[in-house]
Parts: sequence; structure tokens; C-alpha cells
Amino acid sequence: MSTAEILTMNELHLQALNQTLRERLAFIEFRLWFLGDVRRPDLIDRFGIAPAVATRDLGAYRELAPGNIAFEGRRKTYIPTPTFRPVFEHDPERVLSALSRGFGEGIGKASGGFLTCEFPLRLNRPPLEVLAVITRAIHQQRVVRLIYHSLNKGPSERVIVPYALVDSGLRWHARVYDRVSREFRDLVITRMEAPELLEDRAAPDECADRDIQWNRIVRLALVPHPGQPRPEIVARDFGMANGDALTLNVRAAIAGYVLQQWGVDCSPDHSLDSSRYRLWLKDPLVLYGVENALLAPGYRVPA
Repeated sequence: MSTAEILTMNELHLQALNQTLRERLAFIEFRLWFLGDVRRPDLIDRFGIAPAVATRDLGAYRELAPGNIAFEGRRKTYIPTPTFRPVFEHDPERVLSALSRGFGEGIGKASGGFLTCEFPLRLNRPPLEVLAVITRAIHQQRVVRLIYHSLNKGPSERVIVPYALVDSGLRWHARVYDRVSREFRDLVITRMEAPELLEDRAAPDECADRDIQWNRIVRLALVPHPGQPRPEIVARDFGMANGDALTLNVRAAIAGYVLQQWGVDCSPDHSLDSSRYRLWLKDPLVLYGVENALLAPGYRVPA
């Protein structure tokens, strides 16, 4: 039987499994692939299941992917085989998050990370009592009344219709329709105070499909900064194959955040210091009409 046929059979088997069992089998595969071993106690500790259930799960994975897993009697642990091939899709960001921070569902503390890992601290943390009101409003398409602390105007009452969360890399925003200014905008969650969920529902012209900046997709072509002494290293870091640009399709509403976070030189003549900016936006004209383009390093509005 060919590898393609085996993979097709595995996909059919996966579709027949319930979601809970799929999660446990994916965890077995995660441990095998990224840590090199898995034991019954790993499953018991992670999912709170009985030893007999953990034994059945290991047998189920062995039946699903017999060429992936072997038992090492000396250590009484399961290990990956030299012919290991994953049968589940593992998102790189989720894998790195699990390895560094562990798993968790928001109840108490998440399990500890599997490996030693250091990462930048997030200094901007939305208060959960405010975040909960905003997320309920998004989910239920409701209206919120709150006090918002603006850098320009100070505290003022706002009535907003939030419909999405946005992580700028430095802080969390809510994308909202602001009934006071009658426009769509981003509001920083840590600047919100005393949010109140109203019975009022979002009107048709206050929803995401009317937000031009949210629905406009901007194609960003990023290349190594021309001033970089070793552009091939930058290309390797960002997965640019065969001299191709790194192409990102992002919403206009978040384009400025993305370019700011990654330190992309957006000047038309790549004039920013290449020791600080490793990437250059090949065509800055794509930012024309993007409202938060002024956040992009070096961007100048075309004459």
C-alpha cells in the first residue's frame, strides 16, 4: 500500500472518531513528535482520565498509525519510530505555545510548559471584568455603554458596537462601531472603564460588513531590506524561497499594526537604518487609503 493510500485511510479513521478522543490522540502524537515519548501518566495528568482509558487511547493511536509508535520496555514508555509521519495537523503557533506555556482552558493555571522557554512579557493586560463584557457583546451582537479614556480628549462616555478583537502585538483592541463619532475604529481595551451591556442590538449599518477598512484586504510584499549585508539570511529567517517576497494578505484595519510590530521599513526609498529594520515593504503605495498606515515605520503619504 502506498503512503498516499495510508494517509487517506487515516483521514477516514479520524473523521469517524469523536472530538474528545481526537484531542487525546492528537496529544499522544504531539508528545511523540515534539518530545520523543509518551506514557500513560501523561494522558492521565493532562485529561484526568482513568488508567484504563489511557491504555485504550494508546492502543487506539497504535491502530490509527501503527508505523508511528513503538513501546520501549526498559523505560515503559512509547517512542516515535524512525518512519514517524504525523496524521494530525499541528499548527506551528499552537505547538510553540504548548511547548513554552503548556495547555490550559482558562480555568486556574495552565499546565507548565514542556521546555524551558523565555519570551517577551506582555505589559498590557486587559482587565478580565472589562474583557468579558466586550466579548459577550461581540458574541451576542449587543451594544455597550462605557467610559473611554482617550489620549486626545480624556475620559468620555461612548456607546459602541464591538464585533472583533485585535491583537496589535503590543496591546489588545476591540474593533467597534462608535455611535458617538459615527465611524468604525479601534479602541484599546485597557482604556475602557465601567462597560455596561445594553439590551440594544447592532443595527445593519453598524456591523462588520459595513466597515470598509475591515473588509479591504491589503497585499503586503516584504523583502530583505536592501541595506542588509546578508539578505539571504533574512530570507531564510522569514521563509522566502528562491528570492520570492514574503507576501501577506491582511485587513487594512490591522496593516499598520503588522508593519509596526515586525519593524518593516515602509519608506519608498528604504531610507531607514537597516541595522534596525530587516525587512522592506516593496511597494508602499499599497498602503494608500489605509487609515492606520501612519503606524508603519517610514511611511509617507504619496503627494
